[in-house]
Amino acid sequence: MLLKSKSDIKNIIENGQRMGDILEKLMELSRPGISAFEIDAKAEEMIIKAGGRPAFKGYKTSSADRPFPATICASFNNEIVHGIPRKERILTDGDIFSIDIGMEWPGKSSKFKVQSSRSRGVFTDTAVTVMIGEMPEKVQKLVTVTKQALEEGIKAAQPGNSVAAIGRAVENYVKSQGKYGIVRDLVGHGVGHQVHEDPHIPNYYDPALESIILQPGMVIAIEPMISLGGWQVETMDDGWTIRMKDKSMCAHFEHTVIITDKGNIVATRRPGESK
Repeated sequence: MLLKSKSDIKNIIENGQRMGDILEKLMELSRPGISAFEIDAKAEEMIIKAGGRPAFKGYKTSSADRPFPATICASFNNEIVHGIPRKERILTDGDIFSIDIGMEWPGKSSKFKVQSSRSRGVFTDTAVTVMIGEMPEKVQKLVTVTKQALEEGIKAAQPGNSVAAIGRAVENYVKSQGKYGIVRDLVGHGVGHQVHEDPHIPNYYDPALESIILQPGMVIAIEPMISLGGWQVETMDDGWTIRMKDKSMCAHFEHTVIITDKGNIVATRRPGESK
């Protein structure tokens, strides 16, 4: 794991404030009749205007045949993460729509200067699930439970606690709310110098992570992924989009969280977000 310097943390907070503002504007755009492609184009435009660089565009994994082609991950209904925004994917009443977005700030061509000895910017990562139009009560509750599960994970992300405590808090809360699937094959992660770093931050209790203690200077992305059905997932034919294997509706929320000596700072809070 990588501890961040004071100057890194200052930049992560600045990045996160910009990222939260951008994501809130994207949520406002998410209405019936707009395409995921249009939202993606607006996201890239706003990130560049903010002096950043899209963290996901061009991202490559060992299992993917091609780099990720877009700025946001745009996932619909039974898709949990990594959906590719396309012109034909139009938001309609009854959809739940997840936007996952990351930014390096400052970007390489930015007029802003990095307040760090490092030569590049820092990364944040955040996500939200938006309900489009009228929604059945069980889906409304799914989204509410997933959002609150993130808050429970944030409460547990305190200096001196273990990484395992975060997963325990998320899992215990979700189980207390009814029968939901907690995705196990996808987890939160460290973030800051790269968009994905150690340690892994699962949304369930893993006793093996009791030995990893949260320390001031750690920066992590906590991201509950919850479904109305089971926890198993599968990758679709495009090589990126991951959906629930049982095709159940699902939700995803995420924040970048800085561990401090007094608690934590949620770097990517949106301006209108209630805690």
